[in-house]
Amino acid sequence: MLTETQAPATSNVSPQTMTFDEAVACAVELHRRNQFDAAESLYLRILDVAPGHPDVLHFLGVLANQRGRVGQAVELIKQAINAVPDFPDFHNNLGNILALSGRLNEAEAHYRRVLELRPESPDTLSNLSTLFRAQDRFDEAEALLQRALGIAPDHLKSLNNYGLLCDRLGRCDEAVGFYTRAISLMPSHADGHHLLGALYFTQGRLEEAARVYKHWMDSMPDHPTARHMYAACSGVDVPQRAADDYVERTFDLFADSFEQQLQQKLSYRAPELVAAAVTRELAPPAATLDILDAGCGTGLCGPLFKPWARHLTGVDLSAGMLQKASGKACYDQLIKAELTAWIAAHPDQFDVIVSADTLCYFGSLAEPIAAAAAALHAGGLLGFSVEATDVSLAPEGHRINPHGRYSHTTAHIEACLAQAGLSAVSIDSEILRTENGKPVDGFVVVASKTPD
Repeated sequence: MLTETQAPATSNVSPQTMTFDEAVACAVELHRRNQFDAAESLYLRILDVAPGHPDVLHFLGVLANQRGRVGQAVELIKQAINAVPDFPDFHNNLGNILALSGRLNEAEAHYRRVLELRPESPDTLSNLSTLFRAQDRFDEAEALLQRALGIAPDHLKSLNNYGLLCDRLGRCDEAVGFYTRAISLMPSHADGHHLLGALYFTQGRLEEAARVYKHWMDSMPDHPTARHMYAACSGVDVPQRAADDYVERTFDLFADSFEQQLQQKLSYRAPELVAAAVTRELAPPAATLDILDAGCGTGLCGPLFKPWARHLTGVDLSAGMLQKASGKACYDQLIKAELTAWIAAHPDQFDVIVSADTLCYFGSLAEPIAAAAAALHAGGLLGFSVEATDVSLAPEGHRINPHGRYSHTTAHIEACLAQAGLSAVSIDSEILRTENGKPVDGFVVVASKTPD
């Protein structure tokens, strides 16, 4: 979200000898390198010297949003706008933040202000069309996309957004045309492949989806999403679990919109369901337990378990997700690591381990459940959710689905718990979310480690 027009070179000058401009350039470069603590500290020092400096307020607001502090981000960028009302990038970035937070009317006002200042901006026209599509204002969304493509016929974002709009309206052949055009213009750009494949697999056209992902693999052999989704739709070379690079890339890209997408669009319930199932087995909260949030994501479980926690640890593979989780200000420790290996390296350390909507990226659950059992104190609890399938569809107890996640049978869950020395407390059938307008069935599991 940092705009190219404001990209300074790295300064090699020490902080003690920097000029004001060098200090700003250094802070922005730290920010670009995701050295957020250092960047934030330097931005604040600059504001001590120059209170109200609009560029620094803006950058600090962008950083606050990346760390999950949306309210603070909005206020900082509004201060920048108050100082410089006619700078379009301030309005555009604030519009993006508000849109991702579900504050669509406010976002619209800022996008419209950008268009007043920069009428021929296809990016802003496309952003506003996306907002209108979310509000079911389809005619207005289409008019904006036609305008954007009139200005820039090869604008990839507009082509893909037009495809999404046509898909939403049931004009699937037109959607395919827009995605195919985007792919032909830039075969190395991931979005068109991803969207076209998703259109096909949601319609049950798995062979066509697999062909799209195979073409993507041929165009970008090292892209982990192409590899994983080809396996999911073709059944060829299905991994035992989603590869680290696939999980990391997927959730880094998803971090900014994760909560708004899941909670507001998909009725996402997994964290609340896991928390309810686990906490009914706990004594009243007294901040006495060592708790691990395994696959913590943006930290949706953290606030739900914090009242019970003496020490709350979050582990996740995605740095982007962890930055969002840090904004919840409820974790004592946040760690970037592969889940099973990290848990296995920390035996007998936790009273409670929870994992909401994470084990759906594993095939067999034997290894992560065994690691969790070893990491629990005697009498400790493990709580997690997985997506459900039937043994008739998954004779091995688990299967990969065309959307790329795995689902599991109750028999497999029970076998893995028993093998790890855990006793099932409850295995509840629940609806975890909706997807493509349909409920996603799952299991919410609580198990205990028998005291020695």
